[in-house]
Amino acid sequence: MLLYMSTGSPQDKSTPLHSVSVAGAVLREDGRLLAIRRADNGTWELPGGVLELTESPEAGVRREVLEETGIEVEVNELTGVYKNTSRGIVALVFRCKPSGGTERTSEESTAVAWLTPAEISEQMAEVFAIRLLDALDDAGPHVRSHDGRHLLRASA
Repeated sequence: MLLYMSTGSPQDKSTPLHSVSVAGAVLREDGRLLAIRRADNGTWELPGGVLELTESPEAGVRREVLEETGIEVEVNELTGVYKNTSRGIVALVFRCKPSGGTERTSEESTAVAWLTPAEISEQMAEVFAIRLLDALDDAGPHVRSHDGRHLLRASA
């Protein structure tokens, strides 16, 4: 389904409004979760990126996690949908299990680490930490919106 930008004119509906990104909440058997420190801004986040036009969400997650961390994953269930209202990005997060590979950095990551939930809460911005923490429970998929910095409370 394509979403279109509204410019106030009903006949002008040709420019897509949202991009779709995918991310892997990669959970090890010991309860630690995979995270990267981004090369462009130094923040800790879960591995992921923009979904390519012709790939499935699951294939996109496998590709992004491998590119950014060197870890191969088995993609399991969708754990959350997160909308950045200021940038028009919808992120799909999937719980994953590591299935191979070796941790390494990339052009997009300056560090790769397996963090505990407490470390995630301490080191990540709320809008990224919640994506990993949501993946730890079976109450999802969670649906949340944020402004790029803070979660927005659901409106009725």
